[in-house]
Amino acid sequence: MRTIEWRDGTVVTIDQTKLPDEAVFLQMENVIEVAEAIKTMKIRGAPLLGAAAAFALALVAYHSKADNKRELVNELEKAAEILKGTRPTAVNLFWATDGILNGARCFSGNVNDLASFVVEEAQRIADEDVAANRLIGKRGAELVHTGDVILTHCNAGALATVDYGTALGVIRAAWEQRKQIKVIATETRPKLQGARLTTFELKRDGIPVTLVTDNMVGYIMYKRLVSKVIVGADRIVQDAVVNKIGTYAIAVLAKEHGIPFYVAAPKSTFDLGHTSADVVIEERPVEEVTHVGSRRMVPQGVNVLNPAFDITPLEYVTAVICEDSVLRKEDFAKFEANL
Repeated sequence: MRTIEWRDGTVVTIDQTKLPDEAVFLQMENVIEVAEAIKTMKIRGAPLLGAAAAFALALVAYHSKADNKRELVNELEKAAEILKGTRPTAVNLFWATDGILNGARCFSGNVNDLASFVVEEAQRIADEDVAANRLIGKRGAELVHTGDVILTHCNAGALATVDYGTALGVIRAAWEQRKQIKVIATETRPKLQGARLTTFELKRDGIPVTLVTDNMVGYIMYKRLVSKVIVGADRIVQDAVVNKIGTYAIAVLAKEHGIPFYVAAPKSTFDLGHTSADVVIEERPVEEVTHVGSRRMVPQGVNVLNPAFDITPLEYVTAVICEDSVLRKEDFAKFEANL
């Protein structure tokens, strides 16, 4: 099944906090349940957040008792504000909610037709994400060769999208083309998305994977154990890529060692009307750093900094692989000139 699905007034998705130990599926029937799942990272990954937010609005429309279009649009607007308050950095969530809201405000049919329109738009967003990921995989696989050892950070696979994945989509496509490759996955502290989710996906697909701690990246690059880096993105602005914390350090190390650094992301992740100075970096709860499970590992009273994302300037990015092209830094300069 897909990572997230619409089932006649219910949204079904896997609880990613339970992986890899068990597959627990959430059945959500209202926007509050979806928002809570996003906030607690039961749902995570930028493209998946966009689809989840769209389906949350579909739940509002499907279950609404509104008597007219204006009432339903008001309900959708309130739901969108709840969703936008969950995680501030990944732009796909805002892109999906704003797209559906704009369509709803301009809709010319009756209230029942509007409800159907919202559900159909949410499904379209999910379907288009799958198609985009497949195209990203196909384009990115052209940059991958037999014998490559690809380092990836965090989880940009099927679990971070509706299906197939972005960075892992490139790896999957290359593997499906029978290119003999290997993957190195970083743990991705403090939530361990690489250790728990990326290795889970790759092992399931039979793709060779080695897990390393985040602070081993310099060592393995120095030892020439990595030939390429491919990561996903939560937001791409005019001058930078915003991705899981630790990405910037990997990009700097890759440039120092002459290793290509690729970002795989759909156009829904692009936010070219803004620069890195405009981006709000999400701060996560300190307990993610101070505790392992229920056990506190840090002395009481110690200050903790826990940003979920960091910012990698485009000078460190070899190219961005999206569904319709492979973009170099000079291509982004053209975008900026046209804004």
